[in-house]
Amino acid sequence: MHIQMVTVGKLKEKYLVQGINEYLKRLGPYAKVTITELADEKAPEAMSDAEGEQVKQREGERILAAIKPDAHVIALSLTGEMWSSEELASKIDRLGTYGTSHIVFVIGGSLGLSDAVLRRAQSQLCFGRMTLPHQLMRLVLVEQVYRAFRINRGEPYHK
Repeated sequence: MHIQMVTVGKLKEKYLVQGINEYLKRLGPYAKVTITELADEKAPEAMSDAEGEQVKQREGERILAAIKPDAHVIALSLTGEMWSSEELASKIDRLGTYGTSHIVFVIGGSLGLSDAVLRRAQSQLCFGRMTLPHQLMRLVLVEQVYRAFRINRGEPYHK
């Protein structure tokens, strides 16, 4: 199985990079996991709604270009469904068994995801109503994917 995380923006904080790398190492026996980091659009602090939509559209074009046509896409979105860790594990297990061997999780930029990316996604996932920095969301996502594989294998970790 191939898990791809397509993210907008460069990860700069060393402690987050270290945490993500630790979980990527742990995921090695379970799946091929790659992170595709895309440039974010430079945007002024104060912008109109139309300018914000243009930023999301340009980032969305880069996101869509990074996704293979046969991939199952799960977009992280505040309007998505909230799944438990067990539900995420079940979804990954079902996709691997009956769907596709390539799952793409998408984390957009600071303004969110374009409508085109949301339409491309087969699912939208929300980790909660609180706003989290996109860089921290990467760490949370990779940890939850690791947890999902451990759950699916019946291995200790999830408590």
